[in-house]
Amino acid sequence: MKTHNILSAGVDEAGRGPLVGSVFAAAVILPPDYDLPGLTDSKKLSEKKRDLLAAMIKEQAQAWCVASANPQEIETLNILHATMLAMTRAVRDLAVAPDKVWIDGNRVPKDLGVPAEAVVKGDSKIIEISAASVLAKTARDAEMYALAERYPQYGFDKHKGYGTAQHLAALQQYGVLPEHRRNFAPVKALLAQGRLFG
Repeated sequence: MKTHNILSAGVDEAGRGPLVGSVFAAAVILPPDYDLPGLTDSKKLSEKKRDLLAAMIKEQAQAWCVASANPQEIETLNILHATMLAMTRAVRDLAVAPDKVWIDGNRVPKDLGVPAEAVVKGDSKIIEISAASVLAKTARDAEMYALAERYPQYGFDKHKGYGTAQHLAALQQYGVLPEHRRNFAPVKALLAQGRLFG
């Protein structure tokens, strides 16, 4: 896994696919020659391991920031542009300005104000992106646990907002919440039927 001597930030997102909640992005600047055993793409880690690594990254990073775009912004901008907005917010709100930004995927947000490069599968190639993927995913999961406490009947703690059979059945039974993404097809279809929560 590559590490970099210039002051570089890794950026990754979590929560593009779910039907509910915000999309999150994290930006992380790590110390030179930083090594954290077990750190890789957050999707390859157990939840317990992610939580443990997230705490260590926050403690040891030179700078980190987690930002989001909410369901209303997703509806207004579409999910791709809302994701780019969350990434831009995460980079701009870092306490230390990076010299270079490495972004997971194949797109770079416009107007970052910093040289940036997209890296496909970057979360398993560049340690700063791996760290960002862990912070973004744990923040997104925390939002789902908070929603699960407010609306236990939807099962957000189990499916994390993805369009599983359980989630779709709950949507049919209980209706669309204010936190649902209104321009995502299953939600849009229910709204057309007037199926609002309560």
